[in-house]
Amino acid sequence: MSRFVISCGGTGGHLSPGISLAEGLRARGHDCLLLISQKKVDARLSEKYPELQFERMPGTGFAWHPWGFLRCVVTQTQAFWFCLRLLGRVRPEGVVGFGGFTSAPLVLAAWARGRPAALHESNRVPGLAIRTLGRFARRVYLPPGIRLRTIRASVTRHVGLPVRREICRQPQAAARAALGLDLAQRLLVVLGGSQGASALNDWARSHLEFFAAQGIALYVVTGLGKGRAGTVELKTPAGIRLGATFTPFCDRMAELMSAADLVVSRAGAGTLAELIRCETPAILVPYPEAADDHQQANAAFFEKQGGGFVLPQPQLAQLHAEVGDVIFNDWLLRKFRGNLRRMDRTNSLELMLADLEEIIRPARPARPADRVALA
Repeated sequence: MSRFVISCGGTGGHLSPGISLAEGLRARGHDCLLLISQKKVDARLSEKYPELQFERMPGTGFAWHPWGFLRCVVTQTQAFWFCLRLLGRVRPEGVVGFGGFTSAPLVLAAWARGRPAALHESNRVPGLAIRTLGRFARRVYLPPGIRLRTIRASVTRHVGLPVRREICRQPQAAARAALGLDLAQRLLVVLGGSQGASALNDWARSHLEFFAAQGIALYVVTGLGKGRAGTVELKTPAGIRLGATFTPFCDRMAELMSAADLVVSRAGAGTLAELIRCETPAILVPYPEAADDHQQANAAFFEKQGGGFVLPQPQLAQLHAEVGDVIFNDWLLRKFRGNLRRMDRTNSLELMLADLEEIIRPARPARPADRVALA
């Protein structure tokens, strides 16, 4: 049995694969400690996994404006010392970072402590943490086809995003029944990622009458603190009632994606991995302010593989018409689902688990403390 510390906080796109990896490592007999940020979204999602051990760490993301930059430097320094003390106490055989501002302090502390570190990048444009910290890592996991000139080929492995074991395709009727949704109507799900998307929320609210006229029910995950929650009762031209549900958070994503006929979403790597696993077609609206425009790169790859369409946010006025054209086209939806099924052939989690065990094997000290559970 070995110990791993996994940094995966800040967004659902970092936390979800961290949880998936921890579940896989525990199934193989290893201990895991997951480091998460102080954000509410981390606390909300981690509550669902009482069997896993989480610890909140200091730190904030990078910003260019003077106050934000200073705050980042101060809190990241605090996080480094936090991680240095933590590794001295826990003494893990390996650490794993899933990018974002929680990864830098842990990887640097692991380097200082002489512990092997691995980094995982899920976006098709590697982020700042991966680009700058790759030289300190024993292994860097990148999406298929992506390479970084600053990272040696011997260190690089190409894997996708590990998806939580609960995320899988379910029969649509069963998923809708579990969520209390109508079985007969077409269902459009709108997602803004773990942070929410005000532009998509506003778009959905402004087109309620259009969707009612088309007989399309809505389920909108607005994000915490973005818009009021509740269900708006609407009627079709034939007088049939349908609902538009707005909720700040959903921790039943497998059921929600399986219930949907079509999803409108941002293009974070975590969301795309779950869409692929649940075989749910999507129209993607990449977040235009994403660092290095990585969501556009993610969306373009998704579209090229045949999982759905991409619509830039400046063309949002056309989105309702696109939805109307796609959601009633059963042939096209079946085509998308078949392509998504093909995209999900590789088990990224199993590849990572086997490789991580190989990384720690040579450096693993044989000591009685190996058998002691995490404090």
